[in-house]
Amino acid sequence: MPPQLDVVQMTKQASVDSRGTYAFSVRDLVMLRRISDPQAAPDGQRLLFVVRRTHYDANKGITSIHDLSLTADDAAPRQLIDNAFSPRWSANGKTVYFLSSQSGSNQLWAMPADGGTARQITDYPVAVNNFRLSPDGRRFAVSLDVFTDCADLAASAARQALAENSKASGRLHQQLFVRHWDTWRDGRHSQLFVDSLTQPGEPVWVSKGVDGDVPSKPFGDASEYAFSPDGATLYFNARLATPEQPWSTNFDIYAVPVDGSRTPRNLTAPNAASNGWPLPSPDAAMLYYLAQKTPGYEADRFAIMAMHLASGATHELCPDWDRSAGNMQISADGRHLYVTAPDTLQTPLFAIATDDGAVEMLTAAGHVGAYALAGSRIITASDNLQRPAALFSMATDGTDARRLTRCNDEALANLALGEVEYFEFAGANDDTVHGYIVKPVDFDPDKKYPVAFIIHGGPQGVMGNSWSYRWNPQTYAGQGFAVVAINFHGSVGFGQAFTDSIAGDWGGKPLEDLQKGHAYVFAHYPFLDEQRACALGASYGGYMVYWLAGQWSEPWCCLVAHDGVFDSRIMYYATEELWFEEHDHRGPQFDNPEGYERFNPIRHVKNWHTPTLVIHSEQDYRIPLSQGLAAFTALQRQGIASELLTFPDENHWVLKPHNSVMWHDTVNAWLQRWTGSILNT
Repeated sequence: MPPQLDVVQMTKQASVDSRGTYAFSVRDLVMLRRISDPQAAPDGQRLLFVVRRTHYDANKGITSIHDLSLTADDAAPRQLIDNAFSPRWSANGKTVYFLSSQSGSNQLWAMPADGGTARQITDYPVAVNNFRLSPDGRRFAVSLDVFTDCADLAASAARQALAENSKASGRLHQQLFVRHWDTWRDGRHSQLFVDSLTQPGEPVWVSKGVDGDVPSKPFGDASEYAFSPDGATLYFNARLATPEQPWSTNFDIYAVPVDGSRTPRNLTAPNAASNGWPLPSPDAAMLYYLAQKTPGYEADRFAIMAMHLASGATHELCPDWDRSAGNMQISADGRHLYVTAPDTLQTPLFAIATDDGAVEMLTAAGHVGAYALAGSRIITASDNLQRPAALFSMATDGTDARRLTRCNDEALANLALGEVEYFEFAGANDDTVHGYIVKPVDFDPDKKYPVAFIIHGGPQGVMGNSWSYRWNPQTYAGQGFAVVAINFHGSVGFGQAFTDSIAGDWGGKPLEDLQKGHAYVFAHYPFLDEQRACALGASYGGYMVYWLAGQWSEPWCCLVAHDGVFDSRIMYYATEELWFEEHDHRGPQFDNPEGYERFNPIRHVKNWHTPTLVIHSEQDYRIPLSQGLAAFTALQRQGIASELLTFPDENHWVLKPHNSVMWHDTVNAWLQRWTGSILNT
């Protein structure tokens, strides 16, 4: 049996092909090591990065920090410290700072870069969310969850302890955002504090007066704040926690002295859309940041902005580049910005000249999830549809690429993965629509294979050339399915107009694209069995499954809807982020009921007849559980073959290892039942 199966002590009966390899499955997926957060030393000679491994019996992931020489030939990574994350180098490269919960809560720790005993830097009464070190090596900034009307950290901790120990469990809310993503709000906000590295004590609360989360929740991190080159100023982005917050995307960038001598100053007030990820130039003359132009639209294009700090004048750096930038860093000489951006089916790394905005693509195929600037080299954490993330080194012009890590090679050595083939066709409005097929691992062109037709979420998302630990096409290819994925109107990476086109048209052009894509693949790939095809989707993809169940059910043996929108009308009143609903459906439901009813799946339940597996998690506050329960009721009441799988401890995603295995086993059993396939289980 493959090594992973021995580790987790599972009884899966794997199939073996003629080459002696095993079909890839979710049991292999959950045990792979996940590389992230590369951080180069100041001299560019060493690299820190994080590896997450799965402790299957404990049903969780464990992170450790690893060290790698970038100068020694054939250097092998070494584990620096376990149960730690977010490694950062000191300004002189002699110390590694990181976060760890080994003292009971996440706190800042440090250890010699060459190894040795770790020492705890902070002992705050509240946990550290994330941190940044000042360039001068004198200070650090931390984000802490506090009650903004409390005077200090001790008072915040005391109030939180009082609430947690109270015999009364009720909470009184006075405005929206009562819950967000998977967490009920308790009145605290993440705020920025600055402390001394040499003599840490009671930190200076520098974001006080900006009543919001710094960084943003639930997915914000330390890239949303930055020190000035001299360490005297902190720049950060925030959205105010006003009553309008649930329907606003108005983030602004603030500047504040690190000694707290002045209140934060708003630098981007004229733009009512999103402004964020401030990045000062090395000479302190410019502040670069990302900004959107359309208020209330989270999928608007992120433009690269440059602000002259002396005058406050701003300009867009590359206005004709029709891609949405992210993950921005700057070269040591200030001559180039580096960003990642979805581009067709890839997510490359780009270099942007700061003088004239010229754009250069540095990587081609695959997905750059993270990167680090290391002197004359760039280190990327890159993955694709056939390989999980590994670290690579390349020159700053994208040439001379070399692979640095192979931590999953042994695990994957005897596992068969499906080949990928890309295609394009004329979709709605005769626009070019892109997709791909992942062939079954036992592919024989003379055979017919059942089809898993996967519909991505977002809807402003993409099924691209990247590795996923949730909806990974290889888990279906390993079970004997051919996978079809189509990037319909609304997908990202094909120009902003293509992304924008789904607004007000959730069930229109995207459905037409799926129908035309379906016709295209079955006309061009004879190994696809049209009589044994199932459609699967999550989030918007789950919505689309419910929509096509009432509009276009003929091709499908079965359906799988994960955390999908069943009733667009009630979804507006039950979800937390109203800006998304109001943009995509052209206003609030009470102002534009027709916009919510036009493509509402609940209106066409009478047309349903396809066997459907409904999956919904109880901690999903983006698309609440009642949506899945209602869909299951509609199926059961009409006598349609159906099952309901719920997870009381998961959110919009299924993250725990055992739950992920159960999810895949349930889905695969459903597909097998209705396609009549003997799968590689």
